[in-house]
Amino acid sequence: MTDNQAKYSVNLNFHEIKLPPFEDILVVGKQAPHGKTGISKSFELLIPNGFEIIETNFENIECVFINRRILAKMPSEKIIKMLAQKVFPYVTESEIVKVDFKITISFNSIDDEP
Repeated sequence: MTDNQAKYSVNLNFHEIKLPPFEDILVVGKQAPHGKTGISKSFELLIPNGFEIIETNFENIECVFINRRILAKMPSEKIIKMLAQKVFPYVTESEIVKVDFKITISFNSIDDEP
């Protein structure tokens, strides 16, 4: 074997993906390449009625796609308020940002009266 021959080393791994490639919330910047219309058309093909589109007045955010199962547990107003405080300031106009949003519901004191 001479020094001029190429050697290859390959590391390979793979895993199943789900479509769409996120489950909870998607934040779309105002100048995102795909935009609200393109993303909503894709979602309607992949999972019809799976997400609700929430328009925002935030300066760099066009809209937010929220999984309807999350909205069954928490009002959209509360979700948008949290996102506006914790996520929106870090999203640029040209980005689409996936947000993992897990809700835990607990009850402290439950009286079981007939």
